[in-house]
Amino acid sequence: MAEAVFHPPRRKRRVFESYDSPFPVDVGGKDFRICQAEIINNNVIVRNPEDIERLYNKGYFGKGILSRSRPAYSISDPLLVTKWQGANINMPIIASKKYQCHVQWAKSILQQQGFDDCSVTKILENYTKPLELPVLEEDGAEQTGNSCNRMGPNTENTEISGQSSTDTGNVVALSPENQNEGYKKACLEGDPTFDPVAICGSKEQEQSDLEEIAEASCQKHGFHMRCGCKAKESTEQRSCEMIKSKECAPEYVLVQEEEEGSLCPGDDSAHAQENLVKKEKLVCRRNPFRIFEYLQLSLEEAFFLVYALGCLSIYYGEEPLTILKLWEVFSEVKPNFKTTYMAYHYFRSKGWVPKVGLKYGTDLLLYRKGPPFYHASYSVIAELVDDNFEGSLRRPLSWKSLSGLNRTTVNASKELMLCYLIRPSDMTEKEMSTPECMKRIKVQELIVTRWVSSRERSEQDEL
Repeated sequence: MAEAVFHPPRRKRRVFESYDSPFPVDVGGKDFRICQAEIINNNVIVRNPEDIERLYNKGYFGKGILSRSRPAYSISDPLLVTKWQGANINMPIIASKKYQCHVQWAKSILQQQGFDDCSVTKILENYTKPLELPVLEEDGAEQTGNSCNRMGPNTENTEISGQSSTDTGNVVALSPENQNEGYKKACLEGDPTFDPVAICGSKEQEQSDLEEIAEASCQKHGFHMRCGCKAKESTEQRSCEMIKSKECAPEYVLVQEEEEGSLCPGDDSAHAQENLVKKEKLVCRRNPFRIFEYLQLSLEEAFFLVYALGCLSIYYGEEPLTILKLWEVFSEVKPNFKTTYMAYHYFRSKGWVPKVGLKYGTDLLLYRKGPPFYHASYSVIAELVDDNFEGSLRRPLSWKSLSGLNRTTVNASKELMLCYLIRPSDMTEKEMSTPECMKRIKVQELIVTRWVSSRERSEQDEL
């Protein structure tokens, strides 16, 4: 067997960040904190913005659900932000067409929840109407008229907050004003996506009213249960916590709209229409369809943070899962989890940053330092075998499939690596039921390269 030749990682040309830390764990222990995640639809999701920033910036764990890799999604249009940068506005700026799309999405959600068209139209008109605050025009001059109240909507209004049950984590937050009894009743009866207990924020409201609302609307969102009639903590405490939450607060956006103005108002109507010019202005409105970006961890990344680093706590419902329970649950969700995690743990311990290699047909991609600095060096296929390199392989490769996979990997400037996890012959299934089995596992890497006869002949001639 020929000895593998190490090729240095290929560095990316444009790097705009500095290398922080390989793990989200403080060596001194002063700033150590345990991040929180939850299991939703067999996926591990991190919602807290501070935890998201910490996990990704220190070790590049996870992926933003609305971004290519780094969770940096913003509703604001970069071109419009550049255009209005002289206005000194610290608010998201979007185009009118995009805002109308959000209105249509909110309309479809309300229709699915049983509202009639008349109620939907009234809710959206009240919610998306312009708010009063001076806005700056494109040339920097101050304009009085449509504006935004940053202190929030009228506290007397009823706020309705719902979440769609999609895997991407889209959230709808509506705060209609002056709701009538018709669609307030439709909100409370038979609607599993609303939780009035979570959005009822007035401390002065009677306890009996809260209990009636809670009994009428126990909701279930993914694996996360919020039941007002069986809650351990008081309804008032839960209401305060949900009001402080980012997801319950309304989002204000500046919408770029066009208004027509006449240069010569004294002329006749035909000539005036020719001289009409379109002026662009920013109008502050509430966003009827909010989209939050969360950090999605692969099962291997999540278990490594829990088991190896001890800086993550994963919740299923309202209870954190133990290491043994996570090992069992992840093995049920992903039958080959034990094999892929052993490979992940091994390469992470060696200083590589493993990421999911699905788009190249492999189990893992190995990066030096992280994706922002270098391209992936290796595409890894992990296999669990016995002492004789035999076993029920997960993906038996024929010469044809191996050649195609190797060609795909080489064309992407990577190398194909077969990672064999050698299991002792006397290891029982009971030992494999705990992560402690990794102490007896040995690892053997094999790099697959394509032999080119013409290249070998030319090298021999040179010698």
